[in-house]
Amino acid sequence: MARDTQTNLRNDMIYSVFVRNYSKSGKFAAVTADLQRIKDLGTDILWLLPIYPIGEANRKGTLGSPYAIKDYRGINPEYGTLDDFKALTDRAHELGMKVMLDIVYNHTSPDSVLATKHPEWFYHDADGQLMNKVGDWSDVKDLDYGQHDLWQYQIDTLLYWSQFVDGFRCDVAPLVPLDFWLEARRQVNAKHPGTLWLAESAGSGFIQELRAQGYVGLSDSELYQAFDMTYDYDVFGDFKDYWQGRRTVDGYVDLLQRQDATFPANYIKMRFLENHDNARMMSLLHSQPEAVNNLTWIFLQRGIPLIYNGQEFLAEHEPSLFDKDDIVDDKHGDITALIQKLVAIKKLPIMRAADYQLAVVEDGIIKVTYRGAGEALVAWIPLKGQVSEVATTLQANTYQNLLTETAVKVSDGKIAVNGQPVLIKYATDTAATKVADQSN
Repeated sequence: MARDTQTNLRNDMIYSVFVRNYSKSGKFAAVTADLQRIKDLGTDILWLLPIYPIGEANRKGTLGSPYAIKDYRGINPEYGTLDDFKALTDRAHELGMKVMLDIVYNHTSPDSVLATKHPEWFYHDADGQLMNKVGDWSDVKDLDYGQHDLWQYQIDTLLYWSQFVDGFRCDVAPLVPLDFWLEARRQVNAKHPGTLWLAESAGSGFIQELRAQGYVGLSDSELYQAFDMTYDYDVFGDFKDYWQGRRTVDGYVDLLQRQDATFPANYIKMRFLENHDNARMMSLLHSQPEAVNNLTWIFLQRGIPLIYNGQEFLAEHEPSLFDKDDIVDDKHGDITALIQKLVAIKKLPIMRAADYQLAVVEDGIIKVTYRGAGEALVAWIPLKGQVSEVATTLQANTYQNLLTETAVKVSDGKIAVNGQPVLIKYATDTAATKVADQSN
């Protein structure tokens, strides 16, 4: 684990933006103009998908993938200028947000600056042609980190961007050697202490496939030596399996609880229901109430939650990475107020307590418990809107649901969960904190 990773990241929220599709103009300036709204949503860290020039060779779609990068040190002219980018990051900083830039160090476009100037830094097939390890990534060619001269170029690139941003989301980080990431973190953090590092880690199937072919395939446990945060892909597939009837919620929750013992004590998982590589949450869920329940679940888990642009409006269409595909008109609701409430709950100190327990209770309802510093927070989350009376050891009393600010009654060792989450915070030395319904 990165020894200096701060667990207060568990109190933050990430908001992800793809500049091309964020607005009709597809410009940096449109994002800058909307930063106050993004901040007001509760955003602590603004993650920008790659903002670099895109290659033309083997391009997918009409505009190409932002992950097929032509020049690591350039700006995509379709988005604006370097000054426009600086205006965006300056404004984000004025509003108290950090900016995390997407970097893509496993591969470049076939016609990239590096492929032209340093073809020796790439993998080659038996015919001497540039190649890539993942077959369907036809618009990129893979870098070879066995060529050590490549390392300092990549690190110097990070140092260049560090004058504008506060951290990096590292695309397909498991395919790049751990020793490179360790050296990159060492050099960057020496000049920019507190730089954030998020690894796009992978599920076990992908890692096993890479290793079987003799390639680097870093596990989450390895990545945590260099990174502050990793993706939730080690369990995200199990979450989808539960929703699609292929797995019980018990098995999924058991895997989540095991994360807490498998990874270092200060591990940070990025929790999400959707991102730019996956379908919108509303293609998996079936109603706004289910979205409410499952977003609450994501925020209540140990880790840092992600909101992908448009999710706050219950967007249904998965926007293309290869063509202009505006998000702005894909609105089917507005759950801004819910996210703001969840952010406020996430900010509570109890949400980074060491004692964190998950359990499945009646009718598949998930119970989450945090305990520390003389207080506790307990939540019951009915992912599929279950209605049930569940057993509890809380004293008979009337409590306040932190999410809805309504009264919740415990009597005869039971509490009602009526299709929506119930969140209660109480002092552990007095067994409970009553709703302020009595005058003093």
